[in-house]
Amino acid sequence: MATNLFDLKNKRALITGSSQGIGFALAEGLKAAGAAIVLNGRDEAKLRQAAARIGDADMLAFDATDHEAVRRAVDAYEASGKPIDILVNNAGMQHRAPLEDFPADAFERLLQTNIASVFHVGQAVARHMIGRGRGKIINIASVQTSLARPSIAPYTATKGAVGNLTKGMATDWAKHGLNCNAIAPGYFDTPLNAALVADPTFSAWLEKRTPAGRWGKVEELQGACIFLASDASSFVNGHILYVDGGITASL
Repeated sequence: MATNLFDLKNKRALITGSSQGIGFALAEGLKAAGAAIVLNGRDEAKLRQAAARIGDADMLAFDATDHEAVRRAVDAYEASGKPIDILVNNAGMQHRAPLEDFPADAFERLLQTNIASVFHVGQAVARHMIGRGRGKIINIASVQTSLARPSIAPYTATKGAVGNLTKGMATDWAKHGLNCNAIAPGYFDTPLNAALVADPTFSAWLEKRTPAGRWGKVEELQGACIFLASDASSFVNGHILYVDGGITASL
């Protein structure tokens, strides 16, 4: 049956930044499709709370911006006999300020958290996937991969880089049996967007600007993630899948 294409039984998925928000929702979705889940975050207390909520999940605490820490954690986990079949690079942050006043240290944090982490974790996991001749890497991009808004130019730069790094991963690693793609969410009600959700003026603008007429719900990203993690996407590579209520399709 065609539905078997989306079955993730006997697969294991590592989701970075998965103690809350989009990362946690994607972990829930992948688990519902049959995958074993490995939660990741820097805050071990929050990670334990997330693991208790989702139930029956491994925890892998490491800082995704620390290249050596990532390598040690991934290599040790793989050596324990638990191969990572699916990687979701979700760790990310936001900082808003006019570009002319944007703090240099905040810019560096955005670079490290939003793009360097994708390289660090992607490389560490891919080296094991390449040896097995298969694997799925899903990077979380954004509508800001192709669009810009005032006060978030550095964030936009990092998400544009995520999109192009995804294409580069596919170009280098497809020959080894890996599928490397990205999901580009629109505006979703998450902790990262709490200030915008609480702003009635912005919410009114967003609802008018988005053809679907509303904020997205994090659960609405699960189907795209299951598709890209499953056999259903076996010939999809280097693709950026926008899940945005139509905002990138309409002026």
